Amino acid sequence: MTQLRPAALRIVAYERVSTTRQGRSGLGLEAQRVAIERFSAERAAQLLGRFTEVESGRKADRPELLKALHLAKLTGATLVIAKLDRLSRNAAFLLALRDSGVRFLAADMPQANDLTVGIMALVAEQEREAISRRTKEALAAAKARGGRLGNPNGAAALRRAGDGGAALRRTVTVTANADAFARDPVPVIEAIRAESVTSLR
Repeated sequence: MTQLRPAALRIVAYERVSTTRQGRSGLGLEAQRVAIERFSAERAAQLLGRFTEVESGRKADRPELLKALHLAKLTGATLVIAKLDRLSRNAAFLLALRDSGVRFLAADMPQANDLTVGIMALVAEQEREAISRRTKEALAAAKARGGRLGNPNGAAALRRAGDGGAALRRTVTVTANADAFARDPVPVIEAIRAESVTSLR
């Protein structure tokens, strides 16, 4: 009697980072890709598609995620992510996805069942809230210690230089330092924005 071989697992890979800087550098994406490829090789899975997104996990209407879900639903494939929080840190979103009919699993916990996913969704949401709280507390503590947030000198140096600072701007070193200074807080600002903080207050 001929034994039927089980059908190969078909997967759709989804990778996500939150910032444009991470997307350009590949920071985070490479590790996700390695984890998914290792999972795929261990299971001898057939990769039907790979979707990469540079977008906040708080947004539910991510174009690449929607394409990945559509392909998974169309083909009956399983959506694979490196870690659960690459899908979202929002429990309601993860639970709705779990109940949508699209199978998905995380490469770092492939044995997770519906109960586990529900618990991990709640943990991911709690971690998101904790990150936001810690950021706000750190900024408040710095302010309480008398620290001024932002550049303490403001535009005083430019006013002292006169001519709107044109002479300073012509200096290559000053311009390079100013550009570096301007870029320095970008990751912090993007991380804060990813937590839906949109105002200076």
